[in-house]
Amino acid sequence: MTDQTLSGAPSAPPAPVQRELSLTRTVQRLWPYVWPADRLDLKLRVSGAIGLMLIAKLVTLAVPFSFKWATDAITAGDTPPSSMAMWLGGALGLTILYGVLRTCMVLFTQGRDALFAAVSMNAVRRLATEVFIHLHQLSLRFHLERKTGGLTRVLERGRTAIEQIVRLSMLTGIPTIVEFVLILAVLFYEFDWRYSVVVVTMIICYLWYTTVATNWRMSIRRSMNDSDSDANTKAIDSLLNYETVKYFGAEDREASRYDKAMARYERLSVGSYVSLAVLNCGQGVIFTAGLAIIMLMCIGDIRADSHAHTIGDFVLVNSMMIQLSQPLNFMGMLYREVKQAVIDIETMFDLLGQHPEIEDRPGAAPLAITAGTLRFEDVHFSYDAARPILRGVSFEVPAGHTVAVVGPSGAGKSTISRLIFRFYEPQAGRITIDGQDISNVQQRTLRDQVGMVPQDTVLFNDTIAYNIRYGRWDASDAEVEEAASLAQIDRFIKLVPGGYGAQVGERGLKLSGGEKQRVAIARTILKGPPILVLDEATSALDSFTEREIQIALDRVSRGRTTLVIAHRLSTVVNADEILVLDKGVIVERGRHDDLLERAGVYAAMWNRQREVDQANEALRRAEAEEGDSVHVKIEA
Repeated sequence: MTDQTLSGAPSAPPAPVQRELSLTRTVQRLWPYVWPADRLDLKLRVSGAIGLMLIAKLVTLAVPFSFKWATDAITAGDTPPSSMAMWLGGALGLTILYGVLRTCMVLFTQGRDALFAAVSMNAVRRLATEVFIHLHQLSLRFHLERKTGGLTRVLERGRTAIEQIVRLSMLTGIPTIVEFVLILAVLFYEFDWRYSVVVVTMIICYLWYTTVATNWRMSIRRSMNDSDSDANTKAIDSLLNYETVKYFGAEDREASRYDKAMARYERLSVGSYVSLAVLNCGQGVIFTAGLAIIMLMCIGDIRADSHAHTIGDFVLVNSMMIQLSQPLNFMGMLYREVKQAVIDIETMFDLLGQHPEIEDRPGAAPLAITAGTLRFEDVHFSYDAARPILRGVSFEVPAGHTVAVVGPSGAGKSTISRLIFRFYEPQAGRITIDGQDISNVQQRTLRDQVGMVPQDTVLFNDTIAYNIRYGRWDASDAEVEEAASLAQIDRFIKLVPGGYGAQVGERGLKLSGGEKQRVAIARTILKGPPILVLDEATSALDSFTEREIQIALDRVSRGRTTLVIAHRLSTVVNADEILVLDKGVIVERGRHDDLLERAGVYAAMWNRQREVDQANEALRRAEAEEGDSVHVKIEA
């Protein structure tokens, strides 16, 4: 068990600063990814996409005029018979022009999307990678308090939101505004100011209603996202604990928990769809009212002056308004989708806004190992101020020596290993390696020089070779096999179908505890660090496996500065020095035989473990004898 029990859990980190996110701020934040300074090819794509977009808008504006001209040509009833051929040719030609313009509009629009696709997806990849890297830079406290399922859901929605914001903002927002201005100018020029006033009023009413209705929908959307994350978290947590669920026959209980979360998501999703229907209905009513008013005005003008306005103008104004419906729908969609995307991406921005609890100090130098002497100097540490974990701990692990730390659960043993790796910083005192305060060196170089074999080994869902090579990625196959041999797992690997290419399963669940520990030892051997930390590496193993693992650990430790954090005292009897930690204070220190002679805390722990081992051995023998007698009776 680690020291981080419920009563001593890390205190919650400061809440992230809540920033008021807007479309403008979001676009500014995303702009370096859309216009990357180091990618001329992407800049050319952006420029080309904008050019195609503007051409597409001009062609789109010309489509209603071609329709008007074709209509006027067809309805010209006073054309003399001698000009019949010319009249037919004009109508046919204008109709063909109408079709060509509509085709060009589609081609330019799709060409724009195809050209910009590489830009948007590059932005998605770069920002998602930045967030992924940032998550690895955050401190252990953050990851202990995050729920994996909810975090993966945030990243998934964030990636989708990035693409939506980039594409909608860059390829829809600006061109739609340009199209509004062009249509208003055409209506003002071809007709009069009244048409422009009606259209502007309709646009204002449309956008106002869209804004109000969308803001109403956002609260539903936010609650729906929360319920989605909650359901996903429960599902992943239950599946990761599959065996525990089976042990306690809790399938129905887990299904009930998941169903409750999904029922809330179902209810909120229905509300989201209903609110979308209300939004679409209102938008349709407002646009239809504006369209009807404009067409009635045009009919009145045609009747008042048939020479100034023709049937073609009626068709033109109808086409222009229908043409206007598309950018209006885009604006409604733009606001709605971008608002939703900003909600989805705001948590991702919050993640980027989280500052690591442990950061390299300005001017931090790389760690320089000369001998490998590790020293704790009056170290004080607590996860929570109300419960100190280490209280003035001082000790030294000389270069090439092995020092063991033992003590009851919760004494602060595993905290020592976390402080060595700078997952946390001590509140007082300092930790040095060859005289260098590790708080003043680069974290990466520190962790490069320290190897860890943890109590609970978790493997990547990949091959055995991948997990061993994780210790040193540039290692050759021969070096991987040599490390496996030193860790005494090579014989097992040769017997497994697939050998080094065999999959270990999720978190290494296809391997036994001893096999996982050997893989952890092999990758630490491959890393070859001058300083080694063994954090209760055999506490969860049976006696036979423990002895085999201990032999492998002794090989690894040979010639290295080694700190052993042990629960079972039998694994540290050969240590150069044993430190007995109790309630955050070193109460005894010395070699195994010396500590037994003192008859203190260590001796009491040793005797207690021997009694437990002897009781277990007696029980095992009794069970074996009982099994033999039953076997004899059955044969008789």
